[in-house]
Amino acid sequence: MNQLTTIQQFAVWVLPVLFAITVHEFAHGFVANLLGDKTARIMGRLTLNPIKHIDLIGTILVPAILFIFGGFIFGWAKPVPISARNFKKPRRDMMLVAAAGPLSNLIMMIIWAIIAKLGILLTQYGFNWALAIAYMGGAGIMINSALAILNLIPLPPLDGGHILMGLLPIKWATKVSRIEPYGFFILLFLLATGLLKYLIVPMTFLLQAFIPTWLGF
Repeated sequence: MNQLTTIQQFAVWVLPVLFAITVHEFAHGFVANLLGDKTARIMGRLTLNPIKHIDLIGTILVPAILFIFGGFIFGWAKPVPISARNFKKPRRDMMLVAAAGPLSNLIMMIIWAIIAKLGILLTQYGFNWALAIAYMGGAGIMINSALAILNLIPLPPLDGGHILMGLLPIKWATKVSRIEPYGFFILLFLLATGLLKYLIVPMTFLLQAFIPTWLGF
């Protein structure tokens, strides 16, 4: 997307980013609701309305600053409230709720790939306006694959951390849970040192390699 201006790149990324974080958080609440925890629904968070999930700093300010300065795009949404006490099997159900977020991003990655392919085909038939759709689809592929990989890092409070705690014996899961208060600061350190980029980007490209070849990516 180097041939696009900054404003054009911003316009191309807005919808994919909003959909990525909104559906991700909705997926957490949706699965929690199915498993007996109605907290997200009661608090009005079981919705696809992006306004309900936007965090002023994490969703807007931090990504915008990184975008302007050409850094690795990093951000977060307001976590959907989950109460494990409402689950019949708290450890298993928390793991399923955590896994729902990255899984939703993997599904959206495929959907955006199809949209991108459609944009490319329309462009080839002379519909030049469809180039924007192709670029938007490409942005959707990148943001959803990156978000899926980021959240699968086995570090609380990320989804991967909760999945890990659900798989480990209780003794080891308890030890891992003690990292959670420091997890955000560890992520900031990884971002500031550039290690987060080198951790995510190779895995993102590897994940994108599984997009069916008939889509042309």
